[in-house]
This record gives sequence, structure tokens and C-alpha cells, in this order.
Amino acid sequence: MFADASLVQPRAPDGSGPADWLSELNAEQRRAVEHEGSPLLILAGAGTGKTTTICARVAWLLARGTQAERILLLTFTRRAAREMIARARALVERAVPDAGAVVGGTFHSVAHRFVRRHAGALGLDPGFGVLDPGDAADLIDLVREEHGHAERRTRFPRKGTLLDIYSATVNGQRPMTEVVAERFPWLDELRDEIAALLKAYVARKRALGVVDFDDMLMYWRALALDDVIGPQLAGRFDHIFVDEYQDTNGLQVETVRALRRGDPGVTVVGDDFQAIYGFRAASADHIRSFEEHFQGATVITLERNYRSTQPILDAANEIAGQADQSYPKRLRANRDGGQAPRLVLCRDDTAEAQLVCQRVLEAREEGLELRAQAVLSRTSHDSAALEVELTRRRIPFVKYGGLRYLEASHVKDFVALLRLAQRRSDELAWFRLLQRLDGVGPVIARRALRELVAAEREHADAWSAARNHLPDRARPIIDPVGKALATDRPEQPTRLRVERLLEAIGPLIATSYANSAPRLADLDGLTRAAATAGSLPEFMAELALDPPASSADWAGPPHRDEDYLVLSTVHSAKGLEWDAVHLLAVYDGNFPACLSAGSGAEIEEERRLLYVAMTRARRSLALYVPTRYYHRPNGRDDAHGYGKPSRFLTDRVRACLEIEQVASTDPPEGQRETGRRRIAVSVDPLFDIVS
Repeated sequence: MFADASLVQPRAPDGSGPADWLSELNAEQRRAVEHEGSPLLILAGAGTGKTTTICARVAWLLARGTQAERILLLTFTRRAAREMIARARALVERAVPDAGAVVGGTFHSVAHRFVRRHAGALGLDPGFGVLDPGDAADLIDLVREEHGHAERRTRFPRKGTLLDIYSATVNGQRPMTEVVAERFPWLDELRDEIAALLKAYVARKRALGVVDFDDMLMYWRALALDDVIGPQLAGRFDHIFVDEYQDTNGLQVETVRALRRGDPGVTVVGDDFQAIYGFRAASADHIRSFEEHFQGATVITLERNYRSTQPILDAANEIAGQADQSYPKRLRANRDGGQAPRLVLCRDDTAEAQLVCQRVLEAREEGLELRAQAVLSRTSHDSAALEVELTRRRIPFVKYGGLRYLEASHVKDFVALLRLAQRRSDELAWFRLLQRLDGVGPVIARRALRELVAAEREHADAWSAARNHLPDRARPIIDPVGKALATDRPEQPTRLRVERLLEAIGPLIATSYANSAPRLADLDGLTRAAATAGSLPEFMAELALDPPASSADWAGPPHRDEDYLVLSTVHSAKGLEWDAVHLLAVYDGNFPACLSAGSGAEIEEERRLLYVAMTRARRSLALYVPTRYYHRPNGRDDAHGYGKPSRFLTDRVRACLEIEQVASTDPPEGQRETGRRRIAVSVDPLFDIVS
């Protein structure tokens, strides 16, 4: 597969020795970069230069004669794909000028490319639409209502739960009965009805000519396993790279195995102790089973950490050492010095919020910008009290891990209209928009929808027929939408089409939302993004497969005087790093969460979640434990209970921490701050409650 080693060797510009980009690597990284002859697992601990190693290995392969278009790079986020391709290109230009472009993207975007190309062989319409998770849940809800489950006198799972069951079954490649028994045991008696509903959901997608994210991976695997098309796909690439391999699910692993079919040209990079996406059917077992799946594989471990100080790594190493099953590794810092992480015990979440704000402002006065600091939490709502306190103290912040851009209601309205421009008979899109109208509920919407579909089939004036079923006051609001769709043409420029449709939906947005002006301005980003797309179907597919986190993803660089604190869930913070990290609510019941402590595997993932949070910090790390929890936070009494630090903070971990017990914070103005004291690390009574 690879060119002979003697043909092309990466050399310095004067030809005297190895290229400088190779000499910049440490011994483990260089061994991984120059490995050949067998499948390779690069076990990259947190902060060990994973991206640098991948990019250098891509450049090394190109320097040895592999053509750029015969390398496939698979990632899990578009940000990671862009960063890796850009960095690899920079190295390649130093090693092999004019080498060409590496093929890369997220699993779903690459799958979409191949599924679209072979749609006919899969029995799909070449112009199929792509449902994002929100749209998929809405379609399941529509089928759920049609099956009469909305009118049951007994509880039946809602759309989100049904979609979770479907995704776990498809992505995990496990029978639905097993998934329900393990993850949704309270629904065991309903498994036959759930199975019937999900089969109807699959049939409805076929009828509508749409696929969801799970289908995309399933169809790609089918292509890779096909006796005719599979070898063609596999033969397109000499080498496949997979980033964050610990986050793969069963479908993705089977696809990668099928694309290699015994070929050694595969490199995967990951860390089994950063596997935290079990709710997406990902499993740490996949990276642990790499040597079984790819015979003769080589494992190279990266342990030199370029991010954190050794005291932070010592605590993280002790957390990792508790795991029952994991590849052995112990991170060691590349730089000297550093202070011990702090375990801060405070009265309640209000005191926690006040203390975090105080420490953030102190660090800012010492020269650490707000954006170099982050506050992480197990769940998005854990930072509620902190957000109030930050607002009170006029500390600007941005929050990640909550509502994403495409999940915002007004954005989903506009995306529904764009889908109608692709396919006028999209029932789900019409159903959403019609119910936005005043006086239109599910019954009237269904009646108008039936008229629309019937008129479309007869090539009649569908909109005129449907609008007669709408209230008089609703028609002027929705008429611009009907007229815009009637005059829309696929051959028109994509940006022009999107701009006209945005103008048409303006009255609907204005009457549906009290703060419509900023919402309409928020949608301008879609029109700017559409200008770069080749066609509306292409734009819609990319929008669904690689959604922006917010409209800010399309904004230019910030002004030089902008600064803000970052709030994020731990899951959203994975892959990121800050100089100072504050981790909220590290108590038992949150780490591990009560609902994620039902099995040994779930507890192991919760431990890994804490490890990921701790290894985001470069210089400073603080873990906060509120010890009082109010049963009725809005009541007049003081009914409360007491908690304790996470079970993961064992004696060995505590020995790596500086423990601080805070009696009070934020004293009245003019009074000296009191109540904070430093106490010895190893004394258990430190965890007693200070009232």
C-alpha cells in the first residue's frame, strides 16, 4: 500500500537530516508517527499532544509517497476536523509542497457523502432529506400521536425517550429488548408497543424520503459491508485515521473494520479514560478491544503532558488509578512547579457561587483574563445560582452545553421552511409551521395538511386549497410563506432563495415571539452561511450534520477589549483547556449522579467524567463541595439535608489536594473577611459540617 521508504524521505531543507517537524516530537510521539507495518492504536492521555501526533503522522505518510486524497481522517466534531486538517496541511507544506488535500470530516458528514453517492443502491431517493435529532424526535411524536398513545390513560414514553431507545438500538447494534431491559427497565411491559411504533417511524421516514443521523451511519456500514461497493470504498484509501476512538459506537467500529478488511493502514487515537459518552451508545470497550478487532495491532502510549502542572496530574492519576479496567498510564508534566488543586467545602450553592466569583475576580486582578478561566459543572442547571451571582457582580460570561443554535424554536421554524423549499410535501415541516399560527392546533393543522398533500398529488394550487381551512386572522401571516414557496426554484442561487424565504417567514416570527427582532437578526447568519453552499440540499445536509453551537460560529473575530468567563458542562468542555478551572458540586449524588449509579459500568463512566473535568486545567484547579442542600429552596423554613464529597475523592486523592473549609463568603461591605482557614490535608474531621 505504501510507497517504498527509499523513494521519499522527509528531510530538512538543506537535505542534511530529518525534517524539523519530526525533531520537535518527543520519543513516544515520534515512534507513533514513524510506525509502519501494522494497525496502530495511539493511546494519548489528556494533554499529551494527540493532535500534533496525528498531523505529524499524516505528513510523514505523505512524505513517504502516500497521495493526500487516499488518506481519510474521521473526527467527531467539525471543529476538530477543521483544526486537524489545517494543522496537517501546514506540516505537509513544510514536508511535501503541493501534496494536495486530505479527505476528512465528521463520521456523519463523511457517511452522508458516500450515502448520497450510492443512494440508488440503498433504495433511497438521491435527493433525500436529513433529519437532525430535534426533527427526528418530532417525527416520532407525530407517529406516536397517530398510534393513539397521546390519548392513553396510562403513561407511555415521550418522544425523547423513544428516540433514545431507537438510537441506542441502532448505534449499539443490539436488540431493542436488551436496550430496554438495561437502560429503560420501567418500560419493559411496553416493549412490543414501542417496537411497533419504531417500525412505523422507520416506514414513515421512507415514505417522506428522509434519513436521520442513525440511518446515515447504518447505511454507510451497509455500503462498507457490501460485496461489490464495499471493496470499492475500501480501495479508495490507503490509510484511515480515527480521532477520539473511545467515543465510537458499534456502527462506527464495524464500518472502520469493513473499510480496512485486513489492511494494516489504520491509525486510531484515543484514551479509554476519556470515554464519557455512554448515553450516545459509545463504549470504552471498543478502544480496549482494538487489538482483538485488528490483528497484530501495535499500541503506543503517550504520557508526557504538555498542558497541566504535576500537582494537578498527581490528583488526576489517582482518580484514573481507581478504574477496574483501563490501559495503564500515568501522566507526567513537561514543566516544573505548580500548586496543589484545592478541595473547597462550603455551606451551600449560594456560598459556592459567591466564592467562585470572588476567586475569579481575584485572578483577574492578578492578570488572568476571564476567558482564561472556566467554571465546569456536571449538568447545565448546576450553574443556576452562579449565573445569578455573576450577573449581580457584572461579570460577563458565555455558557456552553445548554440549548444549541438549531434547537432554538425560531431557528427550527426557519429550518422547517427551508426543508419545504426542498420538498413541498414535508408533513413534519408543515405541521410545525401551521401550529405557530394563532387559532391553529393539531386538528386544524392536520386538516390543512391533508388538503396540501392531496392537492400536490393532483398538481393543483395546493396553497389556495389548504389556506381555506385556516382561520381568517391566520391567513395574512402565513400567505407570504405559501407565495414564496410557490415562486421558489431550485435553479436560483442558494443565498437568494434563503433570503427570500427569510423575508417570507418574518411575519410568522414576529407574531409568534415577543422578542422577534433579535430572533430575526439571529437568522441572518444562516443566509450568510448559505452563500458558500453549492445548493440548498447540500447546505441543509451540512447544517444538520455539523450544526453550529450558536450563531456566533459565523461571526468574525471578537473585539480586542472583549472578555468573558466560560461556563460549560464537562461533556461540552472535553477537548478544551483553561489556565484556571473551577468544578462545581463535586458531591456524592452528582459525581456520580444518582441516576448514573445503577451499574458498575455507569459508575466507571462517572469517574472518567470527573477525570476529564480535572484534566482541563493548566495551572489552577478548584473542586467545590456544597455541604447543605435545601429541600424547599423557595419555602419559608430552613428544611435541609447534608451531603458529602464524591466517593471518588478517596484518601489517596485527598492527599494530593489542599483542603479548604469555608464558613462564609461575601461579607458585608466594610467588614473584614473572616471564616476562611487552611487546614491539614489528612484529617477526616475536615469533612464535618460548619454551620
